[in-house]
Amino acid sequence: MFRFAWPWAVALLPLPLLVAWARSAFQARRRAREDVSRPALLHPQVEWIAEAFRDARPADDEGRARLGWWLAAIWVLCVLALMRPQWMEAHSEAVTLGHDLMLALDTSRSMEALDFTRNGREITRMSVVKGVASEFIAGRQGDRVGLIVFGDRAYQLAPFTQDLDAVRFLLEGVEAGMVGDATAMGDAIGLAVRKLKERPPGARVLVLVSDGESTAGRLPPLLAAQLAAREGIRIYTIGVGRKGLVPIVENGQRKMEKMEVDEQTLRGIAIITGGAYFPATDTEALESIYRKIDELERTEVRTGKIWVPTPLYRWPLLGAMALFLVLGFFPGLARRFRVRHAGSPGLREAASTG
Repeated sequence: MFRFAWPWAVALLPLPLLVAWARSAFQARRRAREDVSRPALLHPQVEWIAEAFRDARPADDEGRARLGWWLAAIWVLCVLALMRPQWMEAHSEAVTLGHDLMLALDTSRSMEALDFTRNGREITRMSVVKGVASEFIAGRQGDRVGLIVFGDRAYQLAPFTQDLDAVRFLLEGVEAGMVGDATAMGDAIGLAVRKLKERPPGARVLVLVSDGESTAGRLPPLLAAQLAAREGIRIYTIGVGRKGLVPIVENGQRKMEKMEVDEQTLRGIAIITGGAYFPATDTEALESIYRKIDELERTEVRTGKIWVPTPLYRWPLLGAMALFLVLGFFPGLARRFRVRHAGSPGLREAASTG
């Protein structure tokens, strides 16, 4: 299917005519104001000179008309290019079943705490969360997954997509403190609500992973949970790490620091939205979440027809450039009639008489 993206640009076609009309009107007005009583040129052969110019004028007008047609063709091709002609190709309708799953990860400074072990070696909370989340995403075949990170503020790192490998690749680049040291939990929920409510209702899920209490942001977490419940979004919250004194490395030095996990708020968010809260004290804590989400009814999503445009503006633009180059390199094509009549009999006679 052919169409113009900017069909309104056709209104520019008469612009040169309007400019020519305005210029002609201005010149006529200027000539009308001139003093017609100026002394005339005295010459014994005035009639022969006038006769010669009358013979040459038709050729001059014809040359101008020929040049005008060339310029008009160039202008029409430029306007066609500006109208952005496109060839639209239709893609088939697709129907899929799955969940719309948003994963929100806390990236505050406390995620660097070393209260997890793997093979007898201490590892950070962030390393555990990234590893488990990567496996979790890999198992969501058929689901549309998005990724949000939050610290001082909340940001969407990956939009909803079925390209799970792309989401896992972006997840690998997540680091603690990348968006600040605080925890804007409510803002993260609010951002997830704004993205999820655009998806079909019935299987909107948010998995919120945090290791502390909300210390930043404008939206209180429980109020954000109420907004999520109103949009039919279930939130599964995961409290990462343990309370009390935990080791953490800061500025290259290991020290013990007291940390808290606001389980009351995380549990309240889950209750308000019909989800569940899970304390993650080891790497196996997310297995129950897999089962919970799999129990939800999958939503049928009908994407409909998608028209993909192929731009065609380059062809009229190339035509205009070709005509312009021809006029530049071969100007005689537009003025050959003027040159042919340059030696008209009237002009030769006037020259010989003079």
